[in-house]
Amino acid sequence: MKVEEVLVEQKIPFKQSPADFIVKCLNPEHDDTNPSMRIDKVTGIFNCFSCGFKGNIFKHFDKESNFRDIQRERIKQKIAKIRAESVGLQMPKDIILYQGNERNIKPETYKLFEAFISFESHFKDRIVFPIRDITGKIVGFNGRLKKNSPIKDQPKYLYYPPKMKLPFYPTHAKPIKDRIILVEGIYDMINLWDKGLTNTMCAFGTHNVDEQKLELLRMRGVDQLDICFDTDQAGRKATEKTIELCEKVGLKYEDINITGLGAEDPGDLTQQGVNELREALYIKK
Repeated sequence: MKVEEVLVEQKIPFKQSPADFIVKCLNPEHDDTNPSMRIDKVTGIFNCFSCGFKGNIFKHFDKESNFRDIQRERIKQKIAKIRAESVGLQMPKDIILYQGNERNIKPETYKLFEAFISFESHFKDRIVFPIRDITGKIVGFNGRLKKNSPIKDQPKYLYYPPKMKLPFYPTHAKPIKDRIILVEGIYDMINLWDKGLTNTMCAFGTHNVDEQKLELLRMRGVDQLDICFDTDQAGRKATEKTIELCEKVGLKYEDINITGLGAEDPGDLTQQGVNELREALYIKK
């Protein structure tokens, strides 16, 4: 069987991205109102980017997979991974630098993060950001659907290649008073940078926070992590987990709650809200 056939047989609604099917989480303990599980179209490997539930669709439903297709895909992925790790990815050939002010972000801020638009099918109608590692090598791309996009059957964010290793971004962020602000998504980070808090990094989802990345921050001279995740239940749970990891690696931490600043997540903070946050973190203390 193929992955799509399993989903149809099990009557599981799905959306398609270039390499994955997007479905509601298969974890019975996760009330996934906004589908956050991705299933590889060939291998059937699934991962929920909200709760972390992992597995294989064929084993999960006790179905036989197409072994040859899976082996062929794994070889292709291994070759692509070796190439990306050695020389990095190249920018698409048809890019146009983005010069607008989507989500009230200044054009110069988009320019700082090399934002572009592309007519390649998987980047269609998205603002795309190249993700560079600490050496400056491009390890992947993050594309977000434009706010008024007519495309309704695609996920808000697209990562390419789908299984790339995501660093805290941007890697060149410098601490303020030995402190780094960590947020969930790229637009949370860009909004804070746009309004002056250039010590902000994003994790590309709270599931991407781990000991190794926190240890790298500590080795670069970061003394404290200011955790500023979304204020919903998932964000609170992720904050607790990140605090535990900070304690393991010896990082000081502060749980930043922005509900009193007129927003539910950092991406919605106004200039006044960011100014108040800066004062509370780095001036009054």
